[in-house]
Amino acid sequence: MALLERGYRVFALYRSKTDDLLQLADRGAITLKADLADPDSLDRAIANILQQSEAVHLLVNNASEFTADEADQQALARQASRLFQVNSVAPMILMAGLAGALRQGCSDNSAPTLVINITDIFVEKPNPKFAAYCASKAALSNLTLSYARMLAPEVRVNAIMPGPVRFLPDHTAEDQARVLSETLLAREGGFDCVVQQILALLDNHFMTGALIPVDGGRRLA
Repeated sequence: MALLERGYRVFALYRSKTDDLLQLADRGAITLKADLADPDSLDRAIANILQQSEAVHLLVNNASEFTADEADQQALARQASRLFQVNSVAPMILMAGLAGALRQGCSDNSAPTLVINITDIFVEKPNPKFAAYCASKAALSNLTLSYARMLAPEVRVNAIMPGPVRFLPDHTAEDQARVLSETLLAREGGFDCVVQQILALLDNHFMTGALIPVDGGRRLA
């Protein structure tokens, strides 16, 4: 919504329709169904975007899966494979597939275009109950640095590392109290704090390869 308000033409990839997605479409976003776990589906989404726009000025890799490690070894192997595909390989495919359009976006407005990868503070402070998830986000963090070097100077690539911005419905009161006790600012951040950081990166043309925590200080607790 914030990008639409800034006049961006937004392509929103989705796996299943939600009320939020329908609201985006009503506001003018172009919604494209894609399964991040399926490389062929991603290729079709990229081709669809490039048919409609030769230039891309911003790519936000936000979607991910978050699940605790399976106890069974074979189930864990399948889970880890999926988490790496969704959380790190899919963003890499999107960055690679849209690299030419991102460079074209730079030539359109002379300022470097931008990729933002949403990672996690678990990149620096992993939770052993979510080892596969944490490793997949750490891979995306490293890809952020690789693509910052690869796509410079036309494209900037940065990462935002959220902390406890919004509790899930299945978080109990005890879960919430524990997380807040481990957060220096002792409160939820809300989604707005991540949106504000995205907009700040858009406005600051001299940042690339940055891994920015937006976590209320939880990584330090």
